[in-house]
Amino acid sequence: MNKRKNALVLIIIVAALLIIKLLAFYRQEHTVVNPSNKDSFRNTTHLILTKHAKCRMDCRHITEDEIREIIHDGRVNEAKSGPGTKGDETYALEGYSDERQHLRIIVAPENDGLVVITCIDLDNEWACNCN
Repeated sequence: MNKRKNALVLIIIVAALLIIKLLAFYRQEHTVVNPSNKDSFRNTTHLILTKHAKCRMDCRHITEDEIREIIHDGRVNEAKSGPGTKGDETYALEGYSDERQHLRIIVAPENDGLVVITCIDLDNEWACNCN
């Protein structure tokens, strides 16, 4: 009876590990590597920081240089990208800054520049009071 119980536990552990591995693979497949640095959402020449983005940058200790770095070198997370609340196309760019912060930057290209909507530290919760 003990052998059957041990075998069942082993099967459950192997199945759980397989599920975890599949989820990791699925997650990786839905994060796309940089398209081209010529795309409009990669142009950091004229950044427009929203009031919300500035507040989040301040409370999460994220600099404008780090924002530019992630926009330029980050990976597009298609699951978090798409039409914004105003109907514009938004892009979620993710990566690690030189200071090793794991960041997600949400941007929307506009005629007069690239709007930074918000920035998120994916590894840390920060106490922010941004309305």
